[in-house]
Amino acid sequence: MGDLAIEWLGRVPYAAALELQQQRLAARRRGEATDALLLLEHPPTITFGRSARREHLLAGPAELRARGIEVHAAARGGDVTWHAPGQLVGYLVVDLAARGQRDAHRFLREIEAGLGAALAALGIASATRAGVTGVFVAPAAARARPRKLASIGIGLKGWVSWHGFALNVDLDLAGFDSIIACGLRDVEMTSIARELGAHTPPDLAERARAAVAGAFAKRF
Repeated sequence: MGDLAIEWLGRVPYAAALELQQQRLAARRRGEATDALLLLEHPPTITFGRSARREHLLAGPAELRARGIEVHAAARGGDVTWHAPGQLVGYLVVDLAARGQRDAHRFLREIEAGLGAALAALGIASATRAGVTGVFVAPAAARARPRKLASIGIGLKGWVSWHGFALNVDLDLAGFDSIIACGLRDVEMTSIARELGAHTPPDLAERARAAVAGAFAKRF
């Protein structure tokens, strides 16, 4: 199946990251590159997936411009989400056919499992929800409002994936007030730092990157 190349790219504007993904996607489809996980951050950005509804954007164009927030349509599954510094974005360029896994739903579950393993390494028990893609804090009580840590949305071209996940590490959660995240009105967005509270290590960003890289290298 080959190795998974994992790269940390730092903070990258959405358009530049999209162009890089397209280059990697084309190279992977030609057989000129290995599978890859591109890890990065975006400046304040809102993206709309293929199933997004415009009413899930709660801020108007003038307000978004004043706040320096870009808005982009994305060729991925899912609804609307928020990106900002302190969130770890992972773009997976993986040839599912070469891995004998022509199953997008299974691939999504593997991404969820990889993120779950990374969160466990950071001291957070996570869970998934039936019928909803993403990773949540394991509920403390049956009636607790779901708290979401990671959003996932992929695209496929010739069974090669692109796009991926956004893991909230230590970002300003107020940015999510501009949207109905993933179209889920009953869900509260949270972060690793918020869940760890006083136990948050000063090098959380580096630890989160290492945990995700280790979990995905092992799984993929």
